[in-house]
Amino acid sequence: MTASVPIRILLVDDHDMVRRGLAVFLMAFDDFALVGEAVNGQEALDRCSELRPDVILMDLMMPVVDGVTAIRRIREAFPGTQIIALTSFSDEKLVEDAMQAGAIGYLFKNATVDELAAAIRAARVGLPTLAPEATRVLIRRTLQPNRAGQPEAPGHDLTDRERVVLQLLVEGHSNPEIADRLSVSRSTIKTHVSHILEKLGVGSRLEAVTLAIRHKLAA
Repeated sequence: MTASVPIRILLVDDHDMVRRGLAVFLMAFDDFALVGEAVNGQEALDRCSELRPDVILMDLMMPVVDGVTAIRRIREAFPGTQIIALTSFSDEKLVEDAMQAGAIGYLFKNATVDELAAAIRAARVGLPTLAPEATRVLIRRTLQPNRAGQPEAPGHDLTDRERVVLQLLVEGHSNPEIADRLSVSRSTIKTHVSHILEKLGVGSRLEAVTLAIRHKLAA
């Protein structure tokens, strides 16, 4: 189904051929609009201020300012812009760093056209997309043993309301949608989400959703 307003996309990669290939891919979809390109993280931040894209496809290994740093800075300055890390690297620390910085997705450059298109559409509405390798990294992180040598039991200290909010996050609802459903203010939901992330020991909504599914904290 074609969106009434195209999704505004910014490409960030230091390789010309990669950007060209992605640009051709985007042109094939009526609901995508390529609004700009950048060759490093600093340029991406500058272009965001000018273009206000909905979704960014972000390489991680770039000169001047790397992708992880750029993700963190962009998410702080433009929280309405979603970022998909699009890379050739599956290093565990890189995956974890990108997710903690605020990426909503982590895909490899060999992803299919359909996978990438679906990830862009999902990101636009706040839904995460992870390559299987990235999912395994996040799951392993949640299973790290505690100091007593036993795996932590995440979610044991969530309140009933926080569990409801977490369930709605897993279902893919945005903060405004959750606020409407629970008849509370958006600032209240933002606070709940912050407490959920803190109690689960994760740095992003995506990690919280992944952990919740893994540990069956939500249906």
